[in-house]
Amino acid sequence: MDAIDTRTAGIESRLAGIERRAHTLLPTPVHELTVLSERSGCRVFCKRDDLTGFGFGGNKTRKLDFLIADALRSGSDTLLAVGANQSNFCRVVAAYAIDPEAYAQVEVATWSDFIWLNGGIVTRDPFDVDLEKLIVEVGVDTGYCRDALRYDPEDEGCNSIDVENYRISDAICRIPGDPTEWTNYVNDQCIVIGWAGYDERVRFLPPEHFLAHSLREALDASFRMGGRLEKQGPDGKLLVRLRENVNPVGCRRNTWEIEQVLVTVQQRPDVEFGAVCEGVAEVIEEAYEAIAADDSRWRMEWRDIELLVNPNGPLLNGGSDGDNGQTGRKLAVDYYGPRVPIGGGALSGKDLTHIDRAGSYAARKACVEAVARGEEICEVLVAYAPGRSAPLEVRWNREGRRNAGIDRNANRFNHEAARELACTMKPAALENLARGTHFFDLTAPWNQGDGMTNRA
Repeated sequence: MDAIDTRTAGIESRLAGIERRAHTLLPTPVHELTVLSERSGCRVFCKRDDLTGFGFGGNKTRKLDFLIADALRSGSDTLLAVGANQSNFCRVVAAYAIDPEAYAQVEVATWSDFIWLNGGIVTRDPFDVDLEKLIVEVGVDTGYCRDALRYDPEDEGCNSIDVENYRISDAICRIPGDPTEWTNYVNDQCIVIGWAGYDERVRFLPPEHFLAHSLREALDASFRMGGRLEKQGPDGKLLVRLRENVNPVGCRRNTWEIEQVLVTVQQRPDVEFGAVCEGVAEVIEEAYEAIAADDSRWRMEWRDIELLVNPNGPLLNGGSDGDNGQTGRKLAVDYYGPRVPIGGGALSGKDLTHIDRAGSYAARKACVEAVARGEEICEVLVAYAPGRSAPLEVRWNREGRRNAGIDRNANRFNHEAARELACTMKPAALENLARGTHFFDLTAPWNQGDGMTNRA
C-alpha cells in the first residue's frame, strides 16, 4: 500500500506541473450501489465519471482538459476529432470549441409532450449544437426515459414520460456576432437580494431551506442506479416545517425542532405503493440522522417527527404530464426559501454575466463573508439600471451583536466585479446549479467566505 501511495503522489505532482483547461468537475464521487451489494453479498462501488459535468462527456473530459490547453498554448485555431456515431469524445471536443465568451439566455417551457425553447444565443461562429439531442441527454440523465437508456439495456420499463417522444419547438435566436456586446453590458434592470446567516454547517442558509435541499439530494440519489428507490421519481415535492428556539435555556445558540416533513414522490405503476412509501421514509430518516449527528442544533429525535409521504395516494404521471411548473416556485428554490425576500429575476436560464445572476452572486458573496467574520445574519439589497455598471442603491440589513463589520465597498457590486466573480465558477459545475443549488453548493465561490469558521 505504501508503494502505491508513493507512486500516486508522484503522478499527482507531475500532473500538477502540466497546464490544463479546468472544465472538468473533479473529483467525481464514488457511490456504493446498495442494491447490487445486497444481492451480490459484497460491497459494490461505482466511480461516477458521468458527473464530470462538461458536455456529458464522462471520462473523456479528463484528457481533453490537457489536450485543449496544449492546443491553445501552441496557437492552434482548429480542433479535429474522429469517432464513431454519437461519440462522446467528439461531442465534448465540439463543446470546447464553442466561443468561450458566448452569451446565452434560454427559457424552456413544457406541457404534456411539448417543449418550447425560446431566447437568444450570441456567438462569433455559428452555433450548430443539436439542442434536440441535448434535451434527450438531459432527459435521460434526469430519468424521463426508457429504462434501457438509463439502467439496463435489456429493461423494457419506462417512466411515464419518454423524452425521445417530446415534440420540440425551437424558437431560439442564434445571432452571429461579438457576444461581449451582451456579456460586458448591463442590459436589464433588476433588484437583487443577498442573504447569509448561521454558519457553513447549514451552508449559510435558513435551516429549513438547508434541510429541504439536503433531503432532496438524498432522494434524488436514491432514484439513480443502485439507489434504494431505483427507477422511482424523478418528479416530486418536499416541504419542511420547523420551529426555531431562540437561545433556549441551557444553550448558547438557537436550536431547531422539525414539526413536519411532507414528501410527494412519483412512482412506477408496477411498484407497490406501500413499498415506495417505506423506501422514501428510510431515505429521509437516514439523511436526517446524518445531519443531526453532525450538528447538535437539530434537537428532534426522528421518531418524534411527523412524516407524510404521498398523502394523496400514488403519483404516477409526473413532470410535464401533470404540471407545467410555470409558477414562482423556482425563485423560492433558487434563492433562500420563503423566509427571505426574493429578488427580481430567476437565476436558472440566465447567462452568468446577466445582471440578475451576476448581481445576485455578488450580493450573496458579500453576505457570506460578513457572516463568516462574525455577523449573525446579513442581508443586502442591490438595485441596477440598464446601461449603468454601478448599482443605483446598496442597502444593508444585519442582525447580531458581534459588529464584526461589513465590507461596504460598493465597487464590489459593479457589473465588472460581479461578472468576474460569476465566471470563476468552473463550467463543469454549472450543471449542478440548474438543480436549484445556486446558494447550496459550497464549491461555488460566492458561497465561500474568507476565514470561514464553524461557530456551532
